[in-house]
Amino acid sequence: MCRHLAYLGPPACLAEFVFDRPHSLARQGWAPLDMRGGGTINADGFGAGWYPDGVGEPLRYRRACPIWADPGFEPIARAVTSTAMVAAVRSATPGMPVTELACAPFAADGLLFSLNGRIAGWPDSVADIAERLPAVELLRMAAPTDSGLLWQLVRARLADGEDTASAAAGVVTEVAATAPGSRLNLLLTDGRTIVATTWTHSLSVRHDAGAVLVASEPLDETGWTAVDDRAVVVADADGVDVRPLTKGTA
Repeated sequence: MCRHLAYLGPPACLAEFVFDRPHSLARQGWAPLDMRGGGTINADGFGAGWYPDGVGEPLRYRRACPIWADPGFEPIARAVTSTAMVAAVRSATPGMPVTELACAPFAADGLLFSLNGRIAGWPDSVADIAERLPAVELLRMAAPTDSGLLWQLVRARLADGEDTASAAAGVVTEVAATAPGSRLNLLLTDGRTIVATTWTHSLSVRHDAGAVLVASEPLDETGWTAVDDRAVVVADADGVDVRPLTKGTA
């Protein structure tokens, strides 16, 4: 499985979270602590997205190689300062393509999206759900992956008027019902609020000094709270709300 994180708060350097913390995202690429049987390392690509003006359309940097194999990324990360960012390292589900287009974060409509997990029984298990999407949306998928489909499903719910928390929760419960055994930790931000889900995988939150960090694994030793399984997290710089993730969560 993958590892991902999101930050909201005062302007911060991307490299702080990706390279500088004791258990940074880069370290989680080659030495993750809690993969739960979903692989051993995260070497199938990486990516980061940030909002240069706090909101609006984010910028991204993505590559299909291990994060430690791209010497050009660290100088970029040290030059990026933002109030909102998402970063991820990828462990591809067997059979899925290893390409830059398949790496999180995905972006559209001012949003950044990442998945830590997999859809069990792909693609047959979710064929009926996918058929309900407009054909043009399926054709626009950046890569034929489970994360790409989940992103399109979230976007479809947002287009129907749901808020980000309801859309993410609805997709997780719907997919989990039709594809038992899936791991569905979704991460989504619009630059103002972070929404994250836990479904058969780890997530921790740290909130202090008007800033919030949400990550698959704590980046350092203190100040983190583990999120229970089957939950949806709604967080911003002012606080964190954790709700049970059940059908109809809003």
